[in-house]
Amino acid sequence: MYRPTDLADLYDVCIRTGDAGDDATPNYADPSILPVIFAAPYATLEPELTFVVDNGTRVVGYVLGTADTEAFVKRFRAEWLPTVADRYPAVPDPATSDQRMAQLLHHPEHMLRPEFAEYPAHLHIDLLPEAQGAGNGRALMQTYWSALRERGVPGVHLAMSTSNVRARAFYDRMGFHELSYDPDTTTCLGYRL
Repeated sequence: MYRPTDLADLYDVCIRTGDAGDDATPNYADPSILPVIFAAPYATLEPELTFVVDNGTRVVGYVLGTADTEAFVKRFRAEWLPTVADRYPAVPDPATSDQRMAQLLHHPEHMLRPEFAEYPAHLHIDLLPEAQGAGNGRALMQTYWSALRERGVPGVHLAMSTSNVRARAFYDRMGFHELSYDPDTTTCLGYRL
């Protein structure tokens, strides 16, 4: 189970898996922008839906998300964004990786898409290489699904880099199906609970 003291480890796991499963650190002037968007707001706003794998010393993987994307977007804008907006300002014409991520940060409504209507929950799952291949991903996913089922959620979605073929193979094995596909950027998958 997640504890607030795990937050620094969540940042690290997110950064070290943020480039289609590989280390994203070299891709950003400030790589912490990734967990500020994709990990920390979930652990902060919905810690009860944050689950971790711990190797006895530190967190080496997690699954986190929200049971209600629409409600989460409102909380993200009202409660999370004001705490980080000054550190990651939006610019009119983003040119760098950091600036493009800041655009996502400042426009959380990008999470609301018609194809997700039957899949109101969404998730992010990341595991360091040392935690992969041992059933940790499956265990995290099943734990997350159980928590969503307890809340009566009918389905969950996720967005992934289309180039992350290892993750796609995992999601296919877990029973996800394709909701949308862009060969150059993002694939969105759904799972009926």
